[in-house]
Amino acid sequence: MIYRLPKQFVFPPLHEADEDGLLAVGGDLQPGRILAAYQQGIFPWYSEEPILWWSPDPRFVLFPGELKVSASMKQVLKKQLFRISVDEAFEAVITGCSGAPRPGQDGTWLNPDMQQAYTELHRLGYAHSVECWQDGELVGGLYGLQLGRTFFGESMFSRVSNASKAAFITFVQHSAAAGLQMVDCQVYSEHLESLGARFIPRDEFVKRIQENQG
Repeated sequence: MIYRLPKQFVFPPLHEADEDGLLAVGGDLQPGRILAAYQQGIFPWYSEEPILWWSPDPRFVLFPGELKVSASMKQVLKKQLFRISVDEAFEAVITGCSGAPRPGQDGTWLNPDMQQAYTELHRLGYAHSVECWQDGELVGGLYGLQLGRTFFGESMFSRVSNASKAAFITFVQHSAAAGLQMVDCQVYSEHLESLGARFIPRDEFVKRIQENQG
């Protein structure tokens, strides 16, 4: 039986998640609930009501020191084909991501309620966007939450070849220099595996979140 969330910002123990990582249903997308979820290794992901809360085991993550940049991407970055920025166009990035495909979903998972919730978290200083520009046009980017030295990646999009990769690589490299310890990629993708992401046990993931606070 899947746990139904009460009004309080509490979640069941992670070991109660099913084999796919589904832990709880219901609740709302108030900033306090979302932040409480991420601090425990939980995230919302759904296309229709009720809200579904997930904590897969193992967890797919990238450690900045293990970032892989291919020879071809090194050339792309060296040529400075793109301008990369942070928090210049959060709403445009989340809108771009809303149309991007996600494994196992039909493209509608980033619904208006989710967009509004993360935009509010951006206003509060927790959610951040990374933009990729070419000739003054937004051609790719990503967004997520940062808590302490962990960045919880939510989604990315690309309208031209290599745009999202350039945004991600540049962000990880610059953030690592500022102390970033881990990027949560949530679930497996071949794209992120090629950049160095790998699985770790959920218990280790949660322990690292706690260690990276502050």
